[in-house]
Amino acid sequence: MPPLFPLAPRLASFYFAYFAFAGVGMAYLPLYFASRGLHAGEIAFVVALPHIARVFAPAAWGWLADATGARRGIVAFSCAASAAGFAFIPQADSTASIAWIVAAMALLSSAAVPLVEAITLGSLAGQAGRYGPIRVWGSVGFIGATLGGGAWLDYWAPATLPYVLVALSLVSLLIAFALPPRAPRAHGHGETPRISEGVRAVIAAGFCMTAAHGTLYTFFTLYLERAGHSGSVIGGLWTLGVLAEIVVFLCLPALFRRHSLSAILLASFACAVARFIAIGWLPPSLWILVPAQLLHAVTFGAFHAASVATVHRLFPESAQARGQTLFSSLSYGAGGAAGALIAGWAWEASGPTMAFSASAAAAAVGACFAYRLRRLGL
Repeated sequence: MPPLFPLAPRLASFYFAYFAFAGVGMAYLPLYFASRGLHAGEIAFVVALPHIARVFAPAAWGWLADATGARRGIVAFSCAASAAGFAFIPQADSTASIAWIVAAMALLSSAAVPLVEAITLGSLAGQAGRYGPIRVWGSVGFIGATLGGGAWLDYWAPATLPYVLVALSLVSLLIAFALPPRAPRAHGHGETPRISEGVRAVIAAGFCMTAAHGTLYTFFTLYLERAGHSGSVIGGLWTLGVLAEIVVFLCLPALFRRHSLSAILLASFACAVARFIAIGWLPPSLWILVPAQLLHAVTFGAFHAASVATVHRLFPESAQARGQTLFSSLSYGAGGAAGALIAGWAWEASGPTMAFSASAAAAAVGACFAYRLRRLGL
């Protein structure tokens, strides 16, 4: 029996719902943790826990998905685990108990995005440029969440945020059941994919870029709040970055036709260095923050699309889920954890200037790995 809706709208709907959930968590959970009495180092540690979990968990979920073909079931389980975790967080009575809940939730829910990336890229028949018009709906969901979240916090206390996240994760769970029910079981799924020089380079590049965003994702909202900006302005600045990202996703087909993947990655790192130096060293006025947020189009949007397309190119069909989950584990997982922890240490030691300077340094190192991919002809 044919599905009620084509695959592309179903995938787009999941991206929309899931990244609405992620947007509230990324932009506003540090405020919630601060309202619970956690200091900067503790906030950075709790924010780093999902990244640490993503170092290990997605690869195991990816192996299971390739072995069984049950990608939809694993994605749905991930969304259910997120809902359960945020339902328990308000009941936690200490920093340690909050940390344990966040860690457990992260281990159980880390497979959703890389598995949906594998489903999406696998459905595009080698036309990676078509990824953007589908993935852009995740950015639209993120925008709705950050704008709505900022306005919400102008009227409601941060203590309400976990309940908002429960509701959004349940919406993602419902949409997950509309994803393709089963992928073909991969032949030779027990074999370990070859980790080539190109794979190592793209993973290292992803690690550096995610680490470079550590200060932004962990402390940008607090940074803006302490600079005197309102909740609506904070939500607007987060939204501006994602609006710029949307433009890039819509332009991906043309971008991929005109430029190599490695050239896009190199440009992303150059923009990241400029972005984080501007935020850290120049006054936190809208004249500085607006252009810096517009660079999110390149430092996240173009980088993410080019990196997942590179991973898809470097791994065989029988290991696509493992390829995307390995990249997620070592780049977004390990890189995110390192970035959040370094941001916390630098922030407590010397303040925002040092923390954003560390971010710029990480981006400069990542450019070296992007250049290696260029030499490999990617």
